[in-house]
Amino acid sequence: MIKVGILGGGQLGRMMLQEAANYPVETYILENDSQCPAAHLCHHFHLGDIRDYETVMSFGEKVDVLTIEIESVNVDALEALEKMGKKVIPHPSVLRTIKNKVFQKQFYSEQEIPTASFVITHSKEQVLQHKHLLPAVHKIGEGGYDGRGVQIIHTEEDLHLAFDAPSVFEKKVELDKEIAVTVAVDQHGKIIMYPPVEMVFAPYLNLLDYQLCPADISNNVLWKLEAVTVKLAKAFNSPGLFAIEMLIDRNGDVWVNETAPRVHNSGHHTIEAHYSSQYDMLWRIMLDYPLGNPDMLKPSVLINLIGEQGFTGVPKYEGLPEILQMPEAYVHFYGKETTKPGRKMGHVTVLGTDRIDLIRKAKFVKDKLKVKA
Repeated sequence: MIKVGILGGGQLGRMMLQEAANYPVETYILENDSQCPAAHLCHHFHLGDIRDYETVMSFGEKVDVLTIEIESVNVDALEALEKMGKKVIPHPSVLRTIKNKVFQKQFYSEQEIPTASFVITHSKEQVLQHKHLLPAVHKIGEGGYDGRGVQIIHTEEDLHLAFDAPSVFEKKVELDKEIAVTVAVDQHGKIIMYPPVEMVFAPYLNLLDYQLCPADISNNVLWKLEAVTVKLAKAFNSPGLFAIEMLIDRNGDVWVNETAPRVHNSGHHTIEAHYSSQYDMLWRIMLDYPLGNPDMLKPSVLINLIGEQGFTGVPKYEGLPEILQMPEAYVHFYGKETTKPGRKMGHVTVLGTDRIDLIRKAKFVKDKLKVKA
């Protein structure tokens, strides 16, 4: 059997392993928490730091194929392993570009991928020199994740919130919708994409609140999204699964916001709502099997389960019986031993018939199901 190593053992690794059971593969996880969500589902668990060169090298030498479930990995080690003949998906060159938002934004500009106007800043003082971009968004180069490391600067009075580190300072797009497109690229360069999803964010956490599939967009916008997606996927020149987050402005123009070179929160719904889930698709890519069918079985809504404010400790799921009575609701818990405010603890995917039906069901789930302690 092919030995596949995953750097990181969070909920994405957990769901990757749940899908791996369907394939002839021996799985390895490297993570510094022995109780992480993926720890008990792999064939071989290795305790260690995915950011440490020697640790990643030692781990990578044991497997045939390496992938990630988070970007904060030691890219130097992955490059060395690739030179040794190990298959790394996506290529380390992609990770080096994407893990740093400064490099990522410069890459879009070099490849003529539409993205919001920006400057690179290295200190708070430099931000003060670019007031003409206000209102703007300040994104720290490295270390940001799940809404952290992103600061909206509406006016000059907000400039004190800027980061005093290498960052991207970009003009805020006059937003109509936020869209994500998952695209798969196999080892021979074939590209397929999933239908776009529409994301709705909770402003107080800057985390996804719920998302709808398919997105409510015109054919004209859809064609623009597809063209940008294919162009960007080709520019990466790497096999893998890529979640591309895009902004649609009020004129219907498309701007690439960020890319994740891995399975992603915006693709969780594909487990039940599509023929081939994003996790199934990634295994097909890594094992060099034919790509799956990304088409939708039914419209869906995905609701994130976030730790409630004021609760820290062993999670308790209030309202779960009511959700389990819903005929087309699928509950996923991430196996985290502790909840805290704003922490992702799981998600619910609900299938429906149309947008109004899905929004109604999403509101029901949000009202009933609470993660407390």
